[in-house]
Amino acid sequence: MAKPRPAKRILDSYTIKGSNKTIKPGDCVLMRQPDSSKPPYVARVESIEAGSRGSNVKVRVRWYYRPEESIGGRRQFHGAKEVFLSDHYDVQSADTIEGKCFVHSFKNYTKLDAVGNEDYFCRFEYKSATGSFIPDRIAVFCKCEMPYNPDDLMIQCEGCSDWYHPACIDMTVEEAKKLEHFFCQSCSSQNEKKTEDSHSASRQLESKVESKRRRR
Repeated sequence: MAKPRPAKRILDSYTIKGSNKTIKPGDCVLMRQPDSSKPPYVARVESIEAGSRGSNVKVRVRWYYRPEESIGGRRQFHGAKEVFLSDHYDVQSADTIEGKCFVHSFKNYTKLDAVGNEDYFCRFEYKSATGSFIPDRIAVFCKCEMPYNPDDLMIQCEGCSDWYHPACIDMTVEEAKKLEHFFCQSCSSQNEKKTEDSHSASRQLESKVESKRRRR
C-alpha cells in the first residue's frame, strides 16, 4: 500500500535566503537564471507552499517576459526595463529567488523621480503560445508613428499636443533640452497662415476706412 503524500503547507510569506527581505503572494521577484551571465528572470508570486515540516519551500509564479524573450523580439519602442505579463505559470524552488523587484504600471513608471535597478514596468499581457499581446494596439506619436518609449526624450508641441523625437524633426537631444517653446511644422505653418490672414484683414480694413474718409 502506497504511503500517503505529506500534506503541503500554504505560507503567507517567505524570507529570501541570505537577506531580511520578505515576500508574499502578489509580490514580484527576481529569479536566478541557469546562465549566470544573463539577467535574472522576473516573476510574480502567486502562492507559496512548503512541506509538512516547513522545508522545501516552493513558489508558484507567473512569469514576466522581457521583449527579447518574446516571439517578436525587442522592438525600437520597448523600454530597457519593460516586461510583459505572460500566461506562463510555473513552480520553482524558493532558493532560486535572488531578491524583490517592483513592476509598475506604465503610467506610474513614467512618474518615478528615479528608476532603480529593481524597477520595471509592464503595459502588455503576452500570450506565450501565440506571441500575441493585450492590448494589441496602443497610441503612437511623432512623425515615425511609434509607441512611447520612456527611455527616449520627446518634446511636446504646444499647438497640437503631440510628442516628437528630436531626431525625427532634425534636432539634437541637446538642442531639444534647451527649448522653452516648441511648435511642430504643421502647427507652425498654421500659425503663419493665421498671421498672414490677420495682416491681410487689417490691410483690407485700413483700405475701407481710408475710402470712407475720401468720400467725406
